[in-house]
Amino acid sequence: MDKDKTIEQLAEHIEAIIRLLGEDPTREGLVKTPVRSAKALYYLTQGYREDADQVIKQAIFEYAGSRMVVVKDIEFYSMCEHHILPFFGKVSIGYLPKGQMVGLSKLARIVNVYARRLQVQERLTAEVAQAIERSLSTDGVIVMCTAQHLCMKMRGVEKQDAATTTVDYTGAFATDMSLRDEFYRALQH
Repeated sequence: MDKDKTIEQLAEHIEAIIRLLGEDPTREGLVKTPVRSAKALYYLTQGYREDADQVIKQAIFEYAGSRMVVVKDIEFYSMCEHHILPFFGKVSIGYLPKGQMVGLSKLARIVNVYARRLQVQERLTAEVAQAIERSLSTDGVIVMCTAQHLCMKMRGVEKQDAATTTVDYTGAFATDMSLRDEFYRALQH
């Protein structure tokens, strides 16, 4: 389905939701809300229309010599698949090059591919690690994600200071705790 048709259909549903909530979608402040909201939702879920493997393959270079590459504090925004409310935070990625390295911006793009979907943090963390492991020659990948969830802040338990950290790793990171420790130390610099 093309973008314009998708946005049009999303807007129709959002208008219906506004009505179900007891609001008048024809009042001045809400007249354009269904289309604006539909465009925002389309943008926030663009990861469904992107291919992580293709993103990585656009910028693979011959290995240049680092034992470990770490990119930290890649900010992201996602939508909780349980409540369709935002969660956001930072992802840090480490990998052990084996003959290849990837352009650093591609790691941030991989985070966006998976964050821009209806998601849970645990799966987001694992999907980023698996995509890098799958598309790049490495001896291991580690991904750490720390996020705050509006579904915990705005509803339910309403805990404003709660944050969640998830970690996933492959290859040598799974078997060598000293490599994981080296990654964690790199994050503190």
